[in-house]
Amino acid sequence: MYDFFKSELLRFRGWALLAALVHLLSLAFMARVVDLAQQPLVVHWVIGGVYALAGLLLGLYQMGSYRKPSQWVSLLHRPMAPRRIAFALATAASVLLAVAVALPLLAIATWQETLTPRVVDLRHWLLPLSGWLIATAAYLAGAFCSLRGWRWAGAALALLVWLLVSRAYGPSMIAIEVVVLVWLALLLRIAFVADLDSPPRSALATAAVALPLQASLYLLVLVLLFCLEMVWVAQGSHPNNTPTPPVGGHNEVEKMDARDRMIAGLLGSRHPDAPLLREQIRLSDPEGLGVQVPKLPQYQELANFRPMEFDDGERRERWVFSHDDMRLHGYRLADNRDAGTLGVGPAQAPFKAVVLPGDGMPGMEPGDATLIGGDTLYQYRSAQHDVAPRLRAAPGETLMGGGPLGQGVGMLSDRALYFYDGRRLAEGQGIIAPRLRVPLPGAMGDLRNLDLIELVDGHLIALAFSAESHADGAAPVQIMLRTHDDGRIETVHRRALAFDYPPAYRYRHWWPSPLLSTVAEWVRNLFAPPLPLDVTAPAPRPASMMWLAGVLSLLAVIGAVWRTARTGLSMPARCGWIVACALVGLPALGSLWLLVPRRDVVADVPLPEPATA
Repeated sequence: MYDFFKSELLRFRGWALLAALVHLLSLAFMARVVDLAQQPLVVHWVIGGVYALAGLLLGLYQMGSYRKPSQWVSLLHRPMAPRRIAFALATAASVLLAVAVALPLLAIATWQETLTPRVVDLRHWLLPLSGWLIATAAYLAGAFCSLRGWRWAGAALALLVWLLVSRAYGPSMIAIEVVVLVWLALLLRIAFVADLDSPPRSALATAAVALPLQASLYLLVLVLLFCLEMVWVAQGSHPNNTPTPPVGGHNEVEKMDARDRMIAGLLGSRHPDAPLLREQIRLSDPEGLGVQVPKLPQYQELANFRPMEFDDGERRERWVFSHDDMRLHGYRLADNRDAGTLGVGPAQAPFKAVVLPGDGMPGMEPGDATLIGGDTLYQYRSAQHDVAPRLRAAPGETLMGGGPLGQGVGMLSDRALYFYDGRRLAEGQGIIAPRLRVPLPGAMGDLRNLDLIELVDGHLIALAFSAESHADGAAPVQIMLRTHDDGRIETVHRRALAFDYPPAYRYRHWWPSPLLSTVAEWVRNLFAPPLPLDVTAPAPRPASMMWLAGVLSLLAVIGAVWRTARTGLSMPARCGWIVACALVGLPALGSLWLLVPRRDVVADVPLPEPATA
């Protein structure tokens, strides 16, 4: 086995060293231009995609060169078990990828830690490991696809897609990458047999290949439905693409300006003050609050949704948040020298949650900045050179954004809208208590628009909950709330909106396979923390979608009965496939078609009559 390992290292060592050199020079050039540790998520996706492509190509080429019939026979007919041969080849490839991917990343992280004032946290030291895991997993996928061809390729590609859609962060994401790596290694072991056209030989092997293969077929159905949607858009009849949105639907409300949207929210209202409120809306300039933190930063996440840094233009300093000590680390922009560390308050205490720079607030001086993290908004004060908490939501809530509202300040959390006194924020020093807390009458994940105007004795607030109404979110609705200076909150009107999309479109992720849809959502959230923006209140699923899913499942069962009768499967195996098709639906039938070949049928040919003398 060691000879195979050594020969593969020698075979590809030149290419590995060349790839490592090109990789190192590319990272060094980028590090001289920008801070690689603070790049947004899309940059990490591109770099990770390059690593995956490199591993995929290596697997396709390496196993493709051995897959030729003569070389495959020569490779396996040796005094060594096939699993040991596969282990030697894969281990050599993983070492080559470690040299080409992990070592340059480790070298750049070491340079940035020792020779620059930039922040390098534990999460950045995990990036070489993550890059190597991604490249090695892609290598195993490429090797598996090369050996088994297009019929089985979807099983490996679906596992790679898992890495892309997972919502896990930091060490949890490393755990997901390890799970994918181990699963792909098991697939390569199953595929590494003498007869490359044979089906899996055990129930465990069949399940290991069939489950991701069914997931890939489910994804293929979603891609086909997306293509049909593009045809729908091209025809010009798509509800989101028509010149005039459907009347009374959520698309119409979403495309209105703030004033028209608030007036529409009062349609059909029987409140005695509704006519007066409409007139006040027409005479006012509505304001709105949006979400400044659409993706909450997580502790020790491997990549940033956006850079966790801000500049103090007065002092010519840049401050970067560190996950390791939960404080700000600064360096001077003029000479890149260390500018110290900042915590919260005079005690320089660590932040209670990961913070992101926010928008400006009333009373801020030049060089000041706001930071949002957890339930608190902090203010960095350039003149005092310190950080102080200024606004705080109720315990257990998460601030999502805010901004000036007339003479005051509004802050939006995942559960409520807060109003603060702008004068006290500008003139005060400590934490300011809110004047009013307005609980949100819906889930944060469903909130699409929040508009309001200031009244003589309070505010009129218009909320549109339709963010997920094109899918399986809440039923679209507009809710008009009125606040009073004495703290009273009343619901002026609740206007139900129509769905603009048919049920077959809204539940397109569910009816092709309800079980796979549930499993896919569970897999995406595996090891991931719950996020406020993901919380929705789904509307009841229509009975028509239940019937559609049931009919498709019945068709899958009929197809499985017909198909298994024409294979060489045993009766327990046939029953197992039929049950799988009943539970999973058409994707299971497709995997049966791809994995299990038909039984060879030999035609009865009559023997020729012996010739008579």
